[in-house]
Amino acid sequence: MKNTNRIETKPGPASRRGLSTIPAGAGGRSETVIEEESEAIRPFRVNFPEAELTELRRRIKATQWPERETDATQGVPLATIQALARYWGTDYDWRKVEARLNALPQFITEIDGLDIHFIHVRSKHENALPLIVTHGWPGSIIEQMKIIDPLTNPTAHGGSATDAFHLVIPSMPGYGFSGKPATTGWDPAHIGRAWTVLMKRLGYGKFVAQGGDWGAIVVDQMGVQAPPELLGIHTNLAGAVPPAIDGALSSGGPVPADLPDDERRACEQISFAFKKGPSPIMAFAYQMGLRPQTLYGIADSPIGLAAYLLDHDARSLAHISELFVDGRPFGDLTRDDILDNITLTWLTNTGVSSARLYWENKGGFLTVKGVKVPAAVSVFPEEIYEAPRSWAERAYPKLIHYNRVEKGGHFAAWEQPALFVSELRAGFKSLRGDQARALNR
Repeated sequence: MKNTNRIETKPGPASRRGLSTIPAGAGGRSETVIEEESEAIRPFRVNFPEAELTELRRRIKATQWPERETDATQGVPLATIQALARYWGTDYDWRKVEARLNALPQFITEIDGLDIHFIHVRSKHENALPLIVTHGWPGSIIEQMKIIDPLTNPTAHGGSATDAFHLVIPSMPGYGFSGKPATTGWDPAHIGRAWTVLMKRLGYGKFVAQGGDWGAIVVDQMGVQAPPELLGIHTNLAGAVPPAIDGALSSGGPVPADLPDDERRACEQISFAFKKGPSPIMAFAYQMGLRPQTLYGIADSPIGLAAYLLDHDARSLAHISELFVDGRPFGDLTRDDILDNITLTWLTNTGVSSARLYWENKGGFLTVKGVKVPAAVSVFPEEIYEAPRSWAERAYPKLIHYNRVEKGGHFAAWEQPALFVSELRAGFKSLRGDQARALNR
C-alpha cells in the first residue's frame, strides 16, 4: 500500500518520507555559534526508512510499459529505460551513496523563510579560497561529490596547497534536501542573493562562485548583483550569446552571414538544441516553464521520473543509453551515479518542485546577463554549445580565464571531475591575492 505522507516537517527539510537530523554538535562544526535562532546552522544526516526503498523497487517492477519508439528522435529509447529499470529494481544499492553523503559535513539553515541544505567541507590548508558550487537540473549535489576531495585536499590529487578551496555545495530550493518554496519568487537572482547570505553566515568575508546549467545562471546573476564579498565566478555554460544572435535564433531568422567559423558553429549548436527534433531541450524547458504542476506522473512513477530526467540533451542521452544498454563507459560516470541522482529526486519527492525553477525564470538561458565581476569560462566540447572566446570576452568584460577543454559535456563535474577541478584551479588562480587570504577564515 502506498504511503501518501508527504508532509514537510521542521527542523528537517522537505521530504517525501522520513529524513532525520542529528543533534546539534554531533558531527557539526563546533566553532559555529549563531546568535539568532532563524540563522541557526543545524547538522543534518540522511536516513530513509528501508520501507521506502522496498516500495521504490515494488513500483519499478510494477511499471506498465508502452510500445517501442518508432523513431529514435521520439525520446528515451525503450531499451534504455528497461535496462535502467532492471538494474535499479534489483542490484542498485542506495545505501552506498547515503553512506558517502553522511561521511560529509551536511547542514540545514533557514534563508528567507526556506530551509537550505548544504555540504560544507573546509580545507586543512591555510589560505584556502572559499568556493560555493551550484548544481543544475536534472541534477543535485550528487553531481559535485567527486570534486570535493580534489578541491579541498589538492595535495592528495596532484595539486599544491595553494590550490585549496573551502567548499560549500548547496541544494537549490525545491531540490534534494532543501525546502520546497510555498510561494513564488525563488528565481535564479533570489537564489544568488541567498548564496551570498549563506557564505557570509558561514563566516566568509570573500569568496568565489561556480555553476553549470542552472548553476551557471545563478552565478551569472551573482555576478550582476556583484556583492562586495564576491571575488569572481566560474561557469561551464557561459551566458554569452549576443543579443542580435539570440534574437535571430529565437525568431527563426538568419544569423549574420559573415560570422567567424567558431561563432557560426555556436549558432548551429544553439539552433539544434532549441528546435523540434533530435534535441529534447526545448521540450522540457517549455513544459516546465509553462506548466510544471502538470507533471504529476513524475511524482507518482519512478520510471516516469527516470525517463524525464534522462532526456536532457541528445549527447548525454546517447552516452547514458550506451552505458546502460551496452556497458560502454561515459567518462567517469557509472550506472550508480545516474541512479543516485534519480533516486535522490524520487525519495525527496522533488521532481515537480525542482521543475518550478523553469517557471520562475523570466530571463534567457544562454543570453548575456551583464556580469560585472571577474569571470572564468571553461568550454567543454559536448556542452549544449561551445561559447566562442569573442562572445565570452563581450559577455564577461572582466574575463580572467577562457579555455576549451579537450573532452566532456554538460555534466562536466560528474563526467570529467579531474578536468573540471583543473579548470577551477586555473580559473580562480589570479583571485588568490593577499586581500582574499587576509579575509579568509
